[in-house]
Amino acid sequence: MEALKLFLAIALFINLHLHVATAGFGDWNSAHATFYGGGDASGTMGGACGYGNLYSQGYGTNTAALSTALFNNGLTCGACYEVKCDSANDPRWCHPGSIIITATNFCPPNPSLPNDNGGWCNPPRPHFDMAEPAFLQIAEYRAGIVPVAHRRVPCQKKGGIRFTINGHSYFNLVLITNTGGAGDIQAVSIKGSKTGWQTMSRNWGQNWQSNSYLNGQSLSFQVTASDGKTITSNDVAPSDWQFGRTYEGAQF
Repeated sequence: MEALKLFLAIALFINLHLHVATAGFGDWNSAHATFYGGGDASGTMGGACGYGNLYSQGYGTNTAALSTALFNNGLTCGACYEVKCDSANDPRWCHPGSIIITATNFCPPNPSLPNDNGGWCNPPRPHFDMAEPAFLQIAEYRAGIVPVAHRRVPCQKKGGIRFTINGHSYFNLVLITNTGGAGDIQAVSIKGSKTGWQTMSRNWGQNWQSNSYLNGQSLSFQVTASDGKTITSNDVAPSDWQFGRTYEGAQF
């Protein structure tokens, strides 16, 4: 009996914890989903978020390109969504259950096609063009396109936020990946060991830019997500940091 009570208490704690973790990320909304990238999702590499190789960056194949209505000019890059096929509207092709995907690319509009016949990503349609392996977890291949329900959820990532420093002196282009919590970044600041905090500008996707000369200084970063939470990673890159290297910081 005592063991049963302990089990029920643990189950209740986990349920409450998960409820709190997902609270505030929005209700279910309607959209549609298609797929791209091939059976191994190799065609999803690169993309408008700047993540490059989605395998080595840890995003895998549970990814999607978002339509204009969701992409927010790249600010939504890194956000996580729970997506499930709407079996009430398409019982023939839907699989049960849901999947968590990360926004890693942009699905461009096609104004030459009607919104309901090929122009799936045309404004104002909310649409997920999912990596094929992800799509096949919620629907049949033959469906091509299915109605879905979606909602924002917290991103669960292993390890810290990663900062890949590209560019050259006076042009530091920092790609930020593996962001937990809200996932999508709204503001970034950088500080050298000889400077104060400096606001970075977003260049494209999740590439953030600083035009300061920071060579030979250890680097710290402040990252603010779309939920308003800010995390500071002090001295992430040592003073002998190099362009093309990736450095791991704290995590939400």
